[in-house]
Amino acid sequence: MRTHSPKASEIERAWWIVDAEGQVLGRLATEVARVLRGKHKPTFAPHLDCGDHVIIVNAEKVAVTAGKADRKVLYRHSGYPGGLRSETLAEALRRRPAEVVRRSVRGMLPHTRLGRQMLRKLKVYAGAVHPHEAQRPQPLALPRRTP
Repeated sequence: MRTHSPKASEIERAWWIVDAEGQVLGRLATEVARVLRGKHKPTFAPHLDCGDHVIIVNAEKVAVTAGKADRKVLYRHSGYPGGLRSETLAEALRRRPAEVVRRSVRGMLPHTRLGRQMLRKLKVYAGAVHPHEAQRPQPLALPRRTP
């Protein structure tokens, strides 16, 4: 029997919404990356973008375990000599919580053009308000774990 490879016209995309309040950052990111890749569907193909759209709200209320907020250091580089910048996870969560969540999901997707295409289907908001009500997103059930 031959392996079925879905065509682009056969892929149906749903919209999911995730409330990050009280969720552990890494566990939230793995579940969101799984949905963005489409691994929850029976028609999953690793060479195609067959995942769904995901909206994450309340990114500012995400939990980090084991004191990682003060120990973990995030780096970025401008591309110029001496352009390395660093800040702790706690500082980044205070400054731009949506970017911290987006970067953690990005690290769990493929580091190729396909991964960048999948990441475009992720929308992250620091608060509870989002402009995607017209898409009628369904709540994505994640297991509740407290830090």
